This record gives sequence, C-alpha cells and structure tokens, in this order.
Amino acid sequence: MARKFFVGGNFKMNGTKESIKSIVKGLNEAQLDSNVEVVIAPPALYLQLARDELTKAGVEVAAQNVYDKPNGAYTGEISVSQLKDLDVHWTILGHSERRTLLKETDEVVASKTKFAVDGGVSVIWCCGESLEEREAGKTVEVVERQLAAVAAKVSAGDWSKIVIAYEPIWAIGTGKVATVQQAQEVHEAIRKWLRANVGEAVADETRILYGGSVNGKNCKDLAKEKDIDGFLVGGASLKPEFVDIINSNL
Repeated sequence: MARKFFVGGNFKMNGTKESIKSIVKGLNEAQLDSNVEVVIAPPALYLQLARDELTKAGVEVAAQNVYDKPNGAYTGEISVSQLKDLDVHWTILGHSERRTLLKETDEVVASKTKFAVDGGVSVIWCCGESLEEREAGKTVEVVERQLAAVAAKVSAGDWSKIVIAYEPIWAIGTGKVATVQQAQEVHEAIRKWLRANVGEAVADETRILYGGSVNGKNCKDLAKEKDIDGFLVGGASLKPEFVDIINSNL
C-alpha cells in the first residue's frame, strides 16, 4: 500500500514568540504538497502559541517529549492529558539527544511510547546508532534492540499511531549525512524486522522517516528511496528550506 509521506520539524531548544510566529506564518502561506502530513515540534513553552497560530490544513503540532504518568509530583514533566488539553496530538519520543544527554533507556522510551498511544497521542519514535556503533558494524543490531523494547510494550494495533524516525546520531547537527544507500539500507532493515517480529501489515503500513542533517539539497534524492517515507528535520525546520523538504516528494 502507499504510505502517506510525513515530514516532522523538531525545533529543539530554539525559538522565541516572534520566530515561532514567523515560522508558522510561513507554513500557513506556503504552497505545500497536500499529500504530505506535516508536524512541527516547538519547545513546550510555545506549544499553545504554535497551535493557536496554525491555520494550514494538514499541519499539526507535536511536543518534544511526554511523561509516562497521568499527573502528579513530576516537576518539569508534561502529561498526555495536558497535551490533549492544548489540542496537541503528537509527541517525539526517544530522540538521541534525550537518550544520550538525559540518559533515557530503551525501556523508558518504550514506556513513554505505550503511555502516549494508550492516551490518544501519536508518537514520532526515534532510533539510531552512534558513530562508534556504526564503525563497529552494529547499526542494525542497535536499532533492532531499540525496536524490540518498544515492541515488547505495544500491541500490533498500536503501531498505527507510531511513526519511526531513523536518526544516526553521528549525522545529527554535524552537517554529515548518511548516503542515500546507507539510509535506505537501515530503513529496509527496520521494515524487515517489523515484518518478522510484529507482522506484515505493520511492516507495510508503518512510515519510516530519515533524520540526520536533512536539508533542501539532499531531501529529493532521499525521498526517492522505497523505504524512506519522509523526514524528521532539525535545524532546517527553522529555515525557509523546510518548505522545500515538505515538497520533496513531488
């Protein structure tokens, strides 16, 4: 089946009221491919602002993280119900910066993923390897380990609420990018793992995004690959070229 192209923009810890409004205004006014699903993830402080300013059909807002408890004494965390209260129905989970800087384990990410989908919030679930793991030939092993942790928590039906983002850690914010062949090989391996361990339908229907220094210059070649269903974009999502990336599948 044809999988709908998906482009996420992860603003990370960047932005002001003025710049968020400017980015959203640009998206509202842009000619975007109607066959692409777009989700932007501003810092938590600006979720409501982005939600209120967005008028473009087909563009949604995501949080950059969510906690796996419904409410309570969890200082600094955000709950699924609070996201829904803001009409935010997406979250990014397992991004390498949270795995490496904040020491989130595969199991923690899996628990958050389960809690989010159970609560009605869809997940852009991230996986990927370090440079050392890539050079040691362990890329697929690492990604399969991360996948297995999530698969142990969620049901086959839950995967319809999950978009996978493969992000090689060594290519995030470094200016380096996996070659088209390297990216496609890992995407193909992820789909093969899903087919063997979850099911044919999930493997065929789950969208797998590439993330890792995606920009307006390399997006079209990447988008041509059969197992690359879109992108999770970092720094370029703050720039006008984000529109070119959204339209890269035209």
